[in-house]
Amino acid sequence: MEHEMRAEYAEGVLPHEDTPVKLWHMARLGATTAMCGRALAPGAATQPAEKWGTPDAQPFCRTCGVMYMEEHPQDIR
Repeated sequence: MEHEMRAEYAEGVLPHEDTPVKLWHMARLGATTAMCGRALAPGAATQPAEKWGTPDAQPFCRTCGVMYMEEHPQDIR
C-alpha cells in the first residue's frame, strides 16, 4: 500500500503554499483521512512517504507514526 504525508493546518486556516504546517500526518496515497483518523483538507500540502523520519516531516503526528511503523517496519530509521 502506498502512502504520502499530508499537512494539517491551524483551525480555520486555509492551505496555501506559504501556510505554516501545524502537523504532518501519514495517509494512504490520495486520501484525505490520516491514518490516525483526522480529516485533512483536500488541498493540503503533501510530501512523499520517504520523507518520513527526516527534518522535513517535523512536526509529525505520533499516532500516524506508530501506525505507519506497524505497516512498514522496514522503513524504521
